[in-house]
Amino acid sequence: MVKKKLTKKATNRAYIAAHLARASKYVKKRRQKVRMFMNRRPHRSFRLTRRRDYQRVLVLPGYTAFTLYVYRILHVYRRTFIYLILLYAAALVLLGGVTGQDTYDTIGGLLKESSEDLFSGGLGKVKEAGLLLVSSFIANPDVLSTDQQIYLGLMLLLVWLSTVWLLREFLIGRRPRLRDGLYNSAAPLVSTVLVGGVIVVQLLPIGLIALAYGALTSAGVLSEGFGSMLFWILATSVGVLTLYWVTSSLLALVITTLPGMYPLRALKIAGDLVVGRRLRILYRMLWGLLVIVALWCIVLIPLILIDMLLKHAWSQLESLPLVPLGAAVVGATSTVWYASYVYLLYRGIVDDDTKPA
Repeated sequence: MVKKKLTKKATNRAYIAAHLARASKYVKKRRQKVRMFMNRRPHRSFRLTRRRDYQRVLVLPGYTAFTLYVYRILHVYRRTFIYLILLYAAALVLLGGVTGQDTYDTIGGLLKESSEDLFSGGLGKVKEAGLLLVSSFIANPDVLSTDQQIYLGLMLLLVWLSTVWLLREFLIGRRPRLRDGLYNSAAPLVSTVLVGGVIVVQLLPIGLIALAYGALTSAGVLSEGFGSMLFWILATSVGVLTLYWVTSSLLALVITTLPGMYPLRALKIAGDLVVGRRLRILYRMLWGLLVIVALWCIVLIPLILIDMLLKHAWSQLESLPLVPLGAAVVGATSTVWYASYVYLLYRGIVDDDTKPA
């Protein structure tokens, strides 16, 4: 009996010792990960980081030069990307992802009135036409059904993944076809959706500011100068901080397309890449969006005016949705171009992956 008790005590001690050793190993591993993370990230909460601790170079071409570089890359492989743009544009038209012709007719009337209003010193119609033009970039989500929104979202992800996959293959010397990109690029779809969910969560502060703007406007609080000033200071601060936060997640959308990459690891790698140069990367991404806005204005405004002239001269063309078709092509081109822009920006950052000083 005594021998059995001693054996049982020894077994319990060995069991406890094994668990303690396992727990100690886990704690040691976690401390090592935290130490490595702190070595990679020089910033500390509630402490001013010295410039010498986070200074990091980023050698890239200038804004205009890099934009032309993206254009040259797409121009070299233009045949494949033109097919991709036409495919996505057709999907936008079929799924109702573009604004109807009536909205563009209204924009045309406002543009005509705004020219007279502008020369007379007023800006009311000019602002109204600009806001309506911005709202016409995408279809109103309230008009689309849930199924349409899901299909459009999946098509957007597929075009993003196909563009990145095709560019990666082209830049390593291969010659894939469009069908290769469509068939092979969707492997990291789940990981991309999860990273996209993180971006949506990060953009929630902007959504809350928009809701607050609607509520305060209906209550008449923003009609006063001081209240309006405070609100716009807060809204600007929230918008800047949110964009500052989202910068690394946009790069993670590219990193997650790498074979065998997981979403959390992609977010961690993207965070390491932007340390010490986040603002410079953010400026580059905003520049890409500015180029897209300029493209929409340069193409869409003359197209609306041409459509007005044609329909005024030939009444038989009233039912021709010329502007929505053009908007679908421009929207598809913008998506492919910006995906290429972000991917090539990521490659430039990786090629110059210097550590913080």
